[in-house]
Amino acid sequence: MRYGNGPQILHGIDLDLEQGSFHFLTGPSGAGKSTLLRLMYLAERPSEGNISLFGHDVQSLGRLRRHIGVVFQEFRLLDHLSAVDNVALPLRVTGIKEETVMANAAELLRWVGLEEKHLAAQPSTLSGGQQQRLAIARAVIGRPALLIADEPTGNVDDAMAMRLMYLFEELNRLGTTVVIATHNQALIDHFGHPVLYLERGALTRIDRRNGEGVPVSLEEEGE
Repeated sequence: MRYGNGPQILHGIDLDLEQGSFHFLTGPSGAGKSTLLRLMYLAERPSEGNISLFGHDVQSLGRLRRHIGVVFQEFRLLDHLSAVDNVALPLRVTGIKEETVMANAAELLRWVGLEEKHLAAQPSTLSGGQQQRLAIARAVIGRPALLIADEPTGNVDDAMAMRLMYLFEELNRLGTTVVIATHNQALIDHFGHPVLYLERGALTRIDRRNGEGVPVSLEEEGE
């Protein structure tokens, strides 16, 4: 992947995520993590090579995107909508009954620690941590087939970070494939999921199942 005539941001990446897997994505700043995530949620097309999701080529963008939940670093909340309406939006476009939509949205907001008084608040009136939790609730409410989260615990305290991680794990147990980009090594160590390590645009895997934690080339692994 490169932008225009600029240098290659990513190169030689050959990655196959199994359905229902859970991976952390980490690496130094500037390694290309956000670019890799943008390719995964179809915000960018690769300069070379191909991407397929759920067994389909990415030409079917509109249909495929409905099955992807994304937690952005910059949140991307709609400030003209209330907190509960932001979360309800992914369900509304599917045609679910409004009473069901609102009940699910309110319940999920309470679960991520946003109290009743915050449901009608506009995002701009909330703190950074509250906006982070609101963005996460919006991303997961539709039980996406693929959840991509860029530093989803970066603006919350340790207790809330653990609570959000348990939410991601529960979603994963229900069948969602999860990819979380994070610099939080303590979080990675605590949950022990396989790690994709990105450095200088190249991707390796630290496979914790072998107990060694040594970066191994994906190509060497036969991926």
